[in-house]
Amino acid sequence: MESITPPLYALLVFMIVGSIIAIETRNLLSAVISVSAVGFALSVAFLFLGAPDIAITQLVVEVLVLIILIRGTILIDNTAIETHRDTLAVVSSLIFFGLLLGFGAMIFASEGFPAFGEPLMRVSKVYVQTGLPATYAANIVTSVILDFRAYDTIGEATVLFTSIIGALALLRRDGKVTRREVATA
Repeated sequence: MESITPPLYALLVFMIVGSIIAIETRNLLSAVISVSAVGFALSVAFLFLGAPDIAITQLVVEVLVLIILIRGTILIDNTAIETHRDTLAVVSSLIFFGLLLGFGAMIFASEGFPAFGEPLMRVSKVYVQTGLPATYAANIVTSVILDFRAYDTIGEATVLFTSIIGALALLRRDGKVTRREVATA
């Protein structure tokens, strides 16, 4: 774990700098690109942490969000963010960021907090050790998803299908009232 921490710190610094650029830039397209760079760095960080499945998911989400945001930015045709800079908002953001860093340092310095790289949830060891013999599943992922966390999986599937049905209801063409119909009514 010691060998991967310098690249992780470099990625963390890169993500913080990218976030600051995304917040402070006046060009909307530059802000979108900066946010996407932060997301891609996060997916690389997941690879360093040994979570390739989360890295792939983050990468797919990042590509989709980048396409949607760039398309939206081009459609808006207003690439400049014209806002008044509020000094109080900047100062309060810096104070909040400092408090966040201080709070994070206190948590990592406290006793009893697991070392970097140690699992936070101890139950995963039980899943890995007893998953296959206890459930007779084909593999450990199936045993965790469909046996140990079946209610959670049903809830996630329900939320997913409900959101798809909601999106289809909002995007349907049949049954929509057009502006012309509203004007004539």
